Amino acid sequence: MLDALRFEAQQNFNKLRQPVDKNKWSTDPAVVNAFYNPNRNDIVFPAGILQPLFYSQHFPKSLNYGGIGVVIGHEITHGFDDKGRQFDKDGNMMQWWNDKTIRAFRDRTQCMIDQYSRYKISEVDLYVNGRMTQGENIADNGGLKQSFRAYRKWVSQYGEEMDLPGLNLTHDQLFFLNYAQIWCGSMRPEDALSKVRSSVHSPGPIRVLGPLSNSHDFARAYNCPLGSPMNPTSKCSVW
Repeated sequence: MLDALRFEAQQNFNKLRQPVDKNKWSTDPAVVNAFYNPNRNDIVFPAGILQPLFYSQHFPKSLNYGGIGVVIGHEITHGFDDKGRQFDKDGNMMQWWNDKTIRAFRDRTQCMIDQYSRYKISEVDLYVNGRMTQGENIADNGGLKQSFRAYRKWVSQYGEEMDLPGLNLTHDQLFFLNYAQIWCGSMRPEDALSKVRSSVHSPGPIRVLGPLSNSHDFARAYNCPLGSPMNPTSKCSVW
């Protein structure tokens, strides 16, 4: 193990002062994650994430769009969040937005920062750091919105899918249900504390509640009354 770590460290040292290879694969194929690389302006989907609950060739389209579709939208949105917006189409750091666009972006982002800062994690009695997690929250909200639009576009071209037997749920509802399922889990207090204090991602439950409560499409699909917790009158939207 030590020899392997030593070899890896030496490989990384050898890259110093060398030209950047923008075609080099940046992660292991078994990783269950996805990435946006601002220096290369690309998104990476290892084989590890192309499996249930995110994706299956046997799933109805509603589940796949609510799973891997949202992840794809999430990573694309990173190109236009608080960090990604600082890089141009070739991955070079530069300011390519005008002042009016930046001001509008900051106003919309502040709404989301304030919203997420009001979420409390009951396991540790602490609030989410809305500023630290803003990039991921922007991507979660944008990815959900764009993937649902893509799903409805697919339906307009190919027609509604057949209902799943034994479930009294529409496919629009299943889209949002699978989105919620991909963040389903339990947290030990120590894990919750670590996430709240240091992670750029909001804890799983908040990654469900935040984007869904900002979604007009979710409110329509589940008939949430206006003014209810999952359909507030005031919603935040960046993209």
